[in-house]
Amino acid sequence: MNKIVERLGKSFSKFLFPILYKIFFFFKINKRAANYFNEKSFFSNNKQNFKDVIKSLLEKNKIIALDVGAQGGFNSDEFIPSKYNDFFEAVLVEPIREESEKLKKKNKFVINNGMWSAKIKKKIYILGNRLGSSSMYEPDSNLFQFHKIKNENYKNYDITNTVEIECDTLSQSLNDLNINKLDYLKIDTQGAELEILNGIGKYRPLLMKLEFHIHSMYKNVPGWNKLLDCVYKLNYLLIDWKEIGSHATRVPAEMDMIFIPNFNNDEGKKLIAANENIFTSLMLIFGQIDLLKVISNKLNFVSKNKINNLKDFYFH
Repeated sequence: MNKIVERLGKSFSKFLFPILYKIFFFFKINKRAANYFNEKSFFSNNKQNFKDVIKSLLEKNKIIALDVGAQGGFNSDEFIPSKYNDFFEAVLVEPIREESEKLKKKNKFVINNGMWSAKIKKKIYILGNRLGSSSMYEPDSNLFQFHKIKNENYKNYDITNTVEIECDTLSQSLNDLNINKLDYLKIDTQGAELEILNGIGKYRPLLMKLEFHIHSMYKNVPGWNKLLDCVYKLNYLLIDWKEIGSHATRVPAEMDMIFIPNFNNDEGKKLIAANENIFTSLMLIFGQIDLLKVISNKLNFVSKNKINNLKDFYFH
């Protein structure tokens, strides 16, 4: 019965969508409609609740997460549903001292130094009117056009202060906390992602969420292709992306990209297989159901039968 309804739905959509497109085009809302459906599709699995499944997988273990650029706390942008936050043991990196002191009141692990590819002192440009856009790279108003920033909002990107901070590598920072493994890595540092990733050392997360600047609004940020090349050399595959903010070009100016170990070679298979339950939990939390089914069958997961019974509501 469900398959009949699905086929009827697909047939009806083939008839309806061209009509809707003409209506949207006439009222100049076709792009907004597309963005709306893209947003709904991207987060379509958020309405599902995998907490019981994840509890059975993790038991009393936690997912070790490093959040670099953690202003506001772990998962402050709710990119993943907040109902899953308790499954993580978060290590937060926030070099702005006033902000890191706020985090220390509620979190066990807070690193109040910066991160870079080496132990070094770096200058951070503080944007007091838009603190989350502070960066180790200087904003350049000549580049704002790609982001469709209005002239009256340029003042939000004024540098209100500069602070010299101590930086160390991702690897050394975790070693100092006696954290020997890393399951989830998120880096959102307004252009410093490549330098930070170059300091990853021996750590190989099971899932990474990285911010990419396709058209940066900061001076001298390395090309996004260099960051992508670095990720692939670490043996990771891109599995998802989401555009950030407005953009004048036909490609996003910035994107969040999601990576997992390359499950098509021995190195990636070994990493995933050794951490099957945590990897499965992360894929469920990020709503990657159909891909999880492929990997669980390919690598013969213990829980593959349970995974194969799950539904994926993501639609292309």
